[in-house]
Amino acid sequence: MAHGADPYADIDFDEITENTGLAPDEIKCLKVCFDLFDTKKVEFLSADDLGEIMRAMGFRPTEEELKELLLEIDEDGSGEIEFGEFSQLCATFLVEDPDMETMKRELKDAFRIYDKEGLGYITTETLRGLIGELLAPLTEEE
Repeated sequence: MAHGADPYADIDFDEITENTGLAPDEIKCLKVCFDLFDTKKVEFLSADDLGEIMRAMGFRPTEEELKELLLEIDEDGSGEIEFGEFSQLCATFLVEDPDMETMKRELKDAFRIYDKEGLGYITTETLRGLIGELLAPLTEEE
């Protein structure tokens, strides 16, 4: 089986992780996406590609929003989006934390599902079952 060159050889994973909070596996996935958009194989994306990328991610930015976004992510002012800049752009959508009110609302909604009688609490048995489903079964001591 022939092996090609390592497609991740030029990536500074530590720097990108430090700048974005992304894990190495996520960075590799973004590199695959970046390469798909980099159809000319020039190791950067043009400002024109930005709109296509955003639409592919499910967003519908206006021309003005695209200009602002480019100014924000094009750190070296080249008008070209290198892989590190692309990673930072994507990271804003991948690791963006929801605001506190949204989190509270979602937790309350989730809680209501398991508080079937509307008593304002759930039993330890229900909580044990939930943790067991989401993480791992608990011992009696835990």
